[in-house]
Amino acid sequence: MTALAPTMEGFFTERLIGQRRASPNTIASYRDTYRLLLSFAQQRTAKTPSQLDIEDLDAELIGAFLAHLEVERRNSVRTRNNRLAAIHSLFAYAALRHPEHAELIQRVLTIPAKRTERRLVSFLTEDETIALIAAPDRTTWIGRRDHALIVVAIHTGLRVSELTTLTNTDIELGTGAHLRCHGKGRKERITPLTAETVDVLRVWTAERQGAPKDPLFPSRRGGPLTRDAVAARINTHTQTASTSCRSIATKRVTPHVLRHTCAMRLLTAGVDTAVIALWLGHESVETTQIYLHADLTIKQRAIARTTPTGTKPGRYRPPDTLLAFLEAL
Repeated sequence: MTALAPTMEGFFTERLIGQRRASPNTIASYRDTYRLLLSFAQQRTAKTPSQLDIEDLDAELIGAFLAHLEVERRNSVRTRNNRLAAIHSLFAYAALRHPEHAELIQRVLTIPAKRTERRLVSFLTEDETIALIAAPDRTTWIGRRDHALIVVAIHTGLRVSELTTLTNTDIELGTGAHLRCHGKGRKERITPLTAETVDVLRVWTAERQGAPKDPLFPSRRGGPLTRDAVAARINTHTQTASTSCRSIATKRVTPHVLRHTCAMRLLTAGVDTAVIALWLGHESVETTQIYLHADLTIKQRAIARTTPTGTKPGRYRPPDTLLAFLEAL
């Protein structure tokens, strides 16, 4: 057996699982990256994955693999950068255990990530939000569940993974109504609930019942909904909402768009970005700055405060002595 196989195994068991306690999503993402890389290397070197050594994965092959992702697999630059980050993590781990390959490893680690264009976030307007919330057919059990799920998603800004893992004990509908969730990076946070959300959840939980640890939004069989199932339900209700709100038909509404909608509603209400970052569970306040770029209302208010072109700058002077007296009080 070559040095690559035990190194990769140690990276998963020792580094990711043992030291970093990486989430299942992170482990799955890294796993898929290495499966693609090993398959590509097998085609280039005619060696099976178990025969590949660290020296086979040099900077030239990694560069060709990244080009393969973009050109042949048509991956986005962001996906390409995510794959490269996974490769860098593996090689940084290998650098401590195989100093004989230090030069090769260093060349791989210096492969830069590509700069990406930052697009404006997509979110729903007030009319679109109202139409989507009203879309589920509440005469059915599925419709009432979806209605409650959409209301919670829009008013709390939870990630889809956080929504699907909510249990009956994670919500408190009494004084100081809130919900608890385990977010990204194994961080637990508490999010307050609006009066509208509390009313909807009271009706839903009275019907839902179940054991304390049962999922709050179960599937037909009683288990937790999958991410794909939530996305499919939102897509279905978006199509229904488009009959009463045409503008929503032009948007691709995903669970993350509902998260963006929550952030934009908070921002429009004048909530500070630092508070929004805590609300959404962002690691850094800088992540929340994307909503400032997307909010045209804030920019319009800024324009309204500027001095019109052609006017002379100066301080306000009351046109009357009585007004001057009142201003001085």
